[in-house]
Amino acid sequence: MIYKIFFFIFFFGSALFAQIDLQHDIIYPVRIDSVTISGNEITEPDIVLRELTFKTGESVTKEDLDYNRDRIYSLGIFTKVELLITREKQYNKLIIYLDESWYIYPIPFAELKDRDWNKISYGVDVFIKNFRGRNESLRGRIGLGYDPSFRLEYYNPRLIVSQDIFFGVNFLYVNANNKSSIAEVLHGNPFEQKFINGSISLGKRFDLYNRLALFATFNYVETPFYIKGINAFNGRIDRIPSLGLQYSYDTRDLAQFPHDGILGMASAEIKGLGFDNVNYMIYNFDYRQYQKIYGNLGSKWRTAARITSGEDVPYYDYSFIGYSERIRGHYQDEREGNIYYITSAELNYPIIRDVNINFDFVPIIPHELLRYRVALYVQAFGDAGATRLSGQKINIKNFSSGYGAGLTLLILPYNIARLEVAFDEYNNMQWIFDLGISF
Repeated sequence: MIYKIFFFIFFFGSALFAQIDLQHDIIYPVRIDSVTISGNEITEPDIVLRELTFKTGESVTKEDLDYNRDRIYSLGIFTKVELLITREKQYNKLIIYLDESWYIYPIPFAELKDRDWNKISYGVDVFIKNFRGRNESLRGRIGLGYDPSFRLEYYNPRLIVSQDIFFGVNFLYVNANNKSSIAEVLHGNPFEQKFINGSISLGKRFDLYNRLALFATFNYVETPFYIKGINAFNGRIDRIPSLGLQYSYDTRDLAQFPHDGILGMASAEIKGLGFDNVNYMIYNFDYRQYQKIYGNLGSKWRTAARITSGEDVPYYDYSFIGYSERIRGHYQDEREGNIYYITSAELNYPIIRDVNINFDFVPIIPHELLRYRVALYVQAFGDAGATRLSGQKINIKNFSSGYGAGLTLLILPYNIARLEVAFDEYNNMQWIFDLGISF
């Protein structure tokens, strides 16, 4: 049934929504003498202009325009972005045509926790994007079902415009099921822990690609009992302050589904700060690279690690594989340790690439909710990963690995769905249906 749906999308979608090159009379590289933005009813022009990699008076290629189009789309507040050049004598004007997305989403939701169909959370999500035209976001969520939760978030990418300072604040309450198999063995049964987390972050965007942020958090963790290791403090309630620093380098074209660029992130967080003699560190490293190999054939690869160090690390802060991080071929396998290592590689090719679809003929529903950027890709992949405890040695035999192929359907800026078949080292097969990009 699923392959019939994709078959229909490919043949009829390609025929109805094929894009036409309107810039055939432009000879590249071309000098840009001015830039005009059209369609930004709410969004301030500077929010768009600050994403461009060129200035007026400079020359650009067709590839430059495609890259900048995707950078603007990566803001996540537009359903369509087009960069077109008009010429009057020797004067070249770049016009950026925009369709803004719907900004207020008071909608019910259902989602998979830890990418697991047995862990479904549902509730109401109120998401206000770009509410003052500055790409600010405000979000409130009430979740029921698996790991019931309540969340409030606010993010401002330009708190201080002149210095490019960004700011975020977050509050989370969740009654979470224990993830640690070690903790479950110690207790003897599955159990839940109450987490209350408040965080604040302040950072600077130095240029188009480099960001540095300082963040502070306070974690309240309540366990129904006390067992050393399951609890960090000498009691069943942990109150853990922390300070951290995060650096990111991001040259990706389309953040939602990159074709070209690099994403590198590194962070260090000190937790406990010596209160009640609790003091441990968490380090995160993640490097991803995306590039085209030939024509529309693309590749991407990733290597990542999460490291906890110190004698006071509670099991709920261990590094886990099998939850938000997974190895295809071992999708349901759960591992834990002080450290995890993950690596992935993938080839992809578009069956349908970047077609803009609108259903403005549908009555009542706002047109912002009826316009989408749609694409369909086929991919082949290989994953590997391992965890280890402090003091343990690791070698290639400790790594679990898998490989396979699948389809990815993009309906942007809203969601991505993947259907994949994966095999482990022993050629055992599993089907995977997941939401969101693989990496």
